[in-house]
Amino acid sequence: MAAERAGGARKFELALSLHEQHKLKIMVTKSQYIFPIYEEILAEYNMPLEIKYLSIIESGLNPYARSHSGAVGAWQFMPATGKEYDLTINNSVDERRSIEKSTRAACSYLKRMYAVYGDWLVALASYNCGPGNVRKAIRLSGSTDFWGIYPYLPRETQNYVPKFIAMAYIMNYHSEYCITPVPFD
Repeated sequence: MAAERAGGARKFELALSLHEQHKLKIMVTKSQYIFPIYEEILAEYNMPLEIKYLSIIESGLNPYARSHSGAVGAWQFMPATGKEYDLTINNSVDERRSIEKSTRAACSYLKRMYAVYGDWLVALASYNCGPGNVRKAIRLSGSTDFWGIYPYLPRETQNYVPKFIAMAYIMNYHSEYCITPVPFD
């Protein structure tokens, strides 16, 4: 069994490019510093701890990330959404870059979406494409679960939730696939 797992790990390692392996190692390393902060806040909000993996998909755990559409921070808030969730954004301060404050804002957003949809995967989908697109997918599909609305979501969102699931798996089992932390400054 151990030899089989080692062989499987080797195949997985070979399936990833060296660049992808390096990026995963950096995520594992960064997570050692950032995830304890996330976990404390997620626990305060009584949310699944797996939500912490969402910011890997959003920004690669980079609080200074900026998307081409203007989203900023580890949780990639657009200016209007950041302000809606009490993040200060002006010429001298951008709290979307604050690990603690933006995590609280992400928790508030996701908790609100979960209260509306009753499904964490649908809440994650709304984080990506907005509640309007999710409502439309629910209306068109007649379903309220993620896999039921999946064909009616934007293509990016169809990929977004499975990416989140895959990232949660990889981050939980990275050591079994020879993905280990690297020195990080």
